[in-house]
Amino acid sequence: MNEWWRGAIIYQIYPRSFLDTNGDGIGDLNGITQKLDYVASLGVDGVWISPFFKSPMDDFGYDVSDYRCVDPIFGDLEDFDELLERAHDLGLKLIIDQVYSHTSSQHAWFEESRQSRDNPKADWYVWADAKVDGTPPNNWQSAFGSAAWTWDSRRQQYYLHNFVSSQPDLNLHNTEVQDELLDVARFWLDRGVDGFRLDAINFAMHDLRLRDNPPAPPDVRSEARPYFMQLLKYNMDHGDVPKLLGRLREVTDAYADVLTVAEVGGHSPLQTMQSYTHGESRLNTAYSFDFLSTTDLVAGRVRDILGGWSGKDEEGWPSWAFSNHDAPRVASRWGAEVEHSQRVRLIALLQICLRGNMFLYQGEELGLTQANVPFEKLQDPDALANWPNTLGRDGARTPMPWVCDGEQAGFSSVDPWLPIDSAHNFLAADLQQDDPESTLNFFRHVISIRKASPALTCGDLEIVDAPQDLLVFTRRGQDELVYCVFNLGSETVNWTPGEGEPMKLRVGVGQCCQEGEPPMSVGSFCAYVAFAKV
Repeated sequence: MNEWWRGAIIYQIYPRSFLDTNGDGIGDLNGITQKLDYVASLGVDGVWISPFFKSPMDDFGYDVSDYRCVDPIFGDLEDFDELLERAHDLGLKLIIDQVYSHTSSQHAWFEESRQSRDNPKADWYVWADAKVDGTPPNNWQSAFGSAAWTWDSRRQQYYLHNFVSSQPDLNLHNTEVQDELLDVARFWLDRGVDGFRLDAINFAMHDLRLRDNPPAPPDVRSEARPYFMQLLKYNMDHGDVPKLLGRLREVTDAYADVLTVAEVGGHSPLQTMQSYTHGESRLNTAYSFDFLSTTDLVAGRVRDILGGWSGKDEEGWPSWAFSNHDAPRVASRWGAEVEHSQRVRLIALLQICLRGNMFLYQGEELGLTQANVPFEKLQDPDALANWPNTLGRDGARTPMPWVCDGEQAGFSSVDPWLPIDSAHNFLAADLQQDDPESTLNFFRHVISIRKASPALTCGDLEIVDAPQDLLVFTRRGQDELVYCVFNLGSETVNWTPGEGEPMKLRVGVGQCCQEGEPPMSVGSFCAYVAFAKV
């Protein structure tokens, strides 16, 4: 089975912050095209571009007002076609976002839907009457704070929005809405895209009875905002979502080698992820916030996450992201007490060893930390609504530092939409490009190791018993056995592998064994990958 995406490494680009070529302080499609040679040099298999569709930008592109149109701040469809052609010339697949859960309130569909209760699109969104006392239909809460319902005076009803109030939820129980979104998918597939990342897809359908969500139990409850005080039982993970995904799979199967990947949030995403990727009639893969929401790297936590995937065919195929545009950068979340270079290398090594697809977020290969964005410069609606009880997302979205000494780090000729953290200048791509000891070149090195190894790319994963702070697992594929050993604790740990094959150290971080020797101890926050023949 020759599936290009199985075990692939996908590089995520947040277009607003990649490269500005027209001097407005916002990245654009032409900027991505200009830097695709850099992306290809990493050795990745493809690129995922976050939304570039027409939008009022209340949630920076995830509030789509026209699914078939490029927003003018990013360029136009001709620019997209040139980007796609260049990616393919470089051997890169191109994945784009599809936002099916909701649209912008400025989308023509919603503007028509809100006019009356009997127009052709009246049932294209989730509308409900007020309770007798005028309050919202139920207790559902928005992810960004406050109730998930907003009153509309024209219809004299509430509409549902699981995110900001200008992102009304589509009614995907309505097959007409499904049909329209599937036509959107065909539009982009006909242009030549190689796949879709489905944003917040487990919010795509709601409980038709509009039942109240139950309170969250103490072990998962957070007082940070009302959203985290509930179990999202009735406004997400609806049992009919897999049927919708099956319809999408029928569309993508009519095209060659298309990747579909679901973003799955929530307290217990594993069952949902495996449901969405079950068999050959749904999505190819899915990822959750298991690693994105983890505040520190602990061996037991990693074992638990990996242990949820046994490798059975019916489970589907996992994907993993350590950083993205929605989470604080991993270089600041994990191992903050460890020297920067060592921790980002260990994290990179762990990433390339996992069974599944790897999503690498722009700047991760440079070791970028979470940027410091002062309150007066914040743009993120989540940060603005919940300050100071959230880091928000702006600190992970600041512009890429291309050059150390250039104006605006080589990103733009004017002040960018978010400020560049001065600490990022010293991690700029030009400083790291030709330095064989740089984080950038370490990423290139370990990516090349993964791509050359059938075991690391698509092999089985087995957790090995080891002392508490030691994370040990093997990858097996064809005639390879790969030992992946990570000491995530603060003390050196003595350990000897249980199998006696002579091993060859391939790459290490920190205090590791010499090549050819069986490792007897692993230093604090150190790791190695060793190969053996089987």
